[in-house]
Amino acid sequence: MKLLLTSGGVTNPSIRDALVDLLDKPIADSTALCIPTAEYGHPRCTPASAWRFIAGRSPSPMCDLGWKSVGVLELTALPSIGEERWVPWVRETDVLLVDGGDATYLCHWMRQSGLADLLPSLQETVWVGVSAGSMVMTPRIGADFVKWQSAPDDRTLGIVDFSIFPHLDVFPDNTMAEAERWAAEIAGPAYAIDDHTAIKVTDRTTEVVSEGRWKQLSP
Repeated sequence: MKLLLTSGGVTNPSIRDALVDLLDKPIADSTALCIPTAEYGHPRCTPASAWRFIAGRSPSPMCDLGWKSVGVLELTALPSIGEERWVPWVRETDVLLVDGGDATYLCHWMRQSGLADLLPSLQETVWVGVSAGSMVMTPRIGADFVKWQSAPDDRTLGIVDFSIFPHLDVFPDNTMAEAERWAAEIAGPAYAIDDHTAIKVTDRTTEVVSEGRWKQLSP
């Protein structure tokens, strides 16, 4: 799987170019499924914010980039309809657009639905995450970012070997000093990234794409 891990979505030409490079074709020729599931695990998210993401009206440009088609993949529904229905939908799409919210809740439903098990076979599919939709691919998110009350801990999927501190300088508590304190708790490789930064990951390379501010944080 090819990953574009963002904090704020596809917010500038550099991140958009990175997306097109991963797709290996124009956005207008590409099909997308959007995944709003993480929203329902975070106390600050609402049905209205989930709708704005799906409708392409959220502050994070994702569903409104000019896709050939966009559908909704709600992970909580998948266990009740059977893999014979939803697995072909995922295999046939070019990109999965994954919204923010709570990464541990998203991780739980990726495992419960079977999507986590399917990921290794999706070698040409592009995963574009925003905030928690990116953090879910990391080994840990840190206790400060766990808002789902039923989360057993802060561990997530570990598809990549680094953690992400998102929204640098966007919120009052998301300062570089706070990111460095958070990184000391994580005790592993990590990046602090703002909403104009993304991390592009393929089998061979990890590359920071930015028109903003970011820092690689040591353990």
